[in-house]
Amino acid sequence: MSTPDVGSAGSSDVVGLLRTALADRVDTDPAALDAARADKSGHAARGAALAVVHAESIADVQETLRIASATATPVVTRGAGTGLAGGANAGSGEIALSVRRMDRILEVRPDDLVAVVEPGIINADLNAALASHGLWWAPDPASRAISTVGGNIATGAGGLLCAKYGVVRDAVLGVDVVLADGRLLRLGRGTVKGVTGLDLTSLLIGSEGTLGVIVGATLKLRRRVSGDVHTLAATFTRVDDAARASAAVTAAGIQPAIMELMDAAALAAVHDLLALPAPTPGTSQLTVQTDGPAADEEARAIADVLRAAGGTVVVAADAEEGERLLTIRRSLHPAMERLGTTLIEDVCVPRSALPAMFDEIARIERERGLRIPTVAHAGDGNLHPNFIFDAAPATDGVVEVPAEIWEAADELFRAALRLGGTLTGEHGVGVLKRRWLADELGEDQWRLQRDITAVFDPAGILNPGKVFPA
Repeated sequence: MSTPDVGSAGSSDVVGLLRTALADRVDTDPAALDAARADKSGHAARGAALAVVHAESIADVQETLRIASATATPVVTRGAGTGLAGGANAGSGEIALSVRRMDRILEVRPDDLVAVVEPGIINADLNAALASHGLWWAPDPASRAISTVGGNIATGAGGLLCAKYGVVRDAVLGVDVVLADGRLLRLGRGTVKGVTGLDLTSLLIGSEGTLGVIVGATLKLRRRVSGDVHTLAATFTRVDDAARASAAVTAAGIQPAIMELMDAAALAAVHDLLALPAPTPGTSQLTVQTDGPAADEEARAIADVLRAAGGTVVVAADAEEGERLLTIRRSLHPAMERLGTTLIEDVCVPRSALPAMFDEIARIERERGLRIPTVAHAGDGNLHPNFIFDAAPATDGVVEVPAEIWEAADELFRAALRLGGTLTGEHGVGVLKRRWLADELGEDQWRLQRDITAVFDPAGILNPGKVFPA
């Protein structure tokens, strides 16, 4: 179906065109428009979108983008809205294009370790379905029970297991993408190897909706890990000692599946949330899990390393107790919400620099009089500092982050870069980090990346203002 040349249509005309083409998949209910303004970051777009399009097929996505292209209307693609950088927030004058209803598993090829899926399927639902084949998709964001595979791909998500099993980028063979003008491209391959032409699949991963709308993905699967898992927790009186202990595990050549570090403030907040006995003041905790045939031997070796580093180690008696230990880590976000308004951040440093990064966070807290409870995927050096503040009354539903919090965040980002790190390990840039992007990339690379987005989207209608300034 071709879209007529409508020139510079007004907002009511755009909605009318969408309704004519997509009927009841076009939603203008105020509650739906309000929900599309925000994600889990706490940030919200100003104003309300023109409509939410609940796409149910590739054809629906194509028709939406043809109309958007013909009317020069911005489009913001959404999945489950679990992002932490404001990247999927749709506001005034924009179309919110939801692919959440596109949630089918189209194909599973166990012999090839490949699955083909639509973008709206929930990460955990996919793995539940793959279990009957003895397979799993390894990316393991903490939000896996509520986040979509398409959103995982769009943000380049990571997670607790990525130190051993890789991030989303390591587990995607190809993507199907609809460009801004409605054209459908099938990128990548269904084979393990393939070097034909430029690797546009990798370019789409982590592009945050600025290059096209992902409408399908060919995923690289793994066979389910045999054997038991073993979980242990080690407490330390200083967080930098815990960080040094995690680096010592890596230096010892042992590869745990999960290695998570919680500083004292984060640990105390979660214990309070879960009604657990309060930890000794100042106590930080490192939680480690091993898997595979050598899990028992690796757990014992890790326990020895942690004790030698000054940790008090508790080994879970069984899988149920191990899951309780991991529940403490997975409960961080609701615990932070109880402390006040939170700016959830995400930096990554070389694993050997993890103690120094925790020292920088402690210095910023001390010098600025702030609370910054922090957790880290210690197995790969990815930290999540949480800036806690008392928010002023929201204007139009938008919570303004105080200037002093942004100044502290700026100091934290620059510390991470000085230590050889990066501004974001897994959350993405969205709107929250775009002002620092050139600091990491440098002016030449920053401009080159802007130029690349213009090749995919010459009119600039795809997620404008995200990653790069509008």
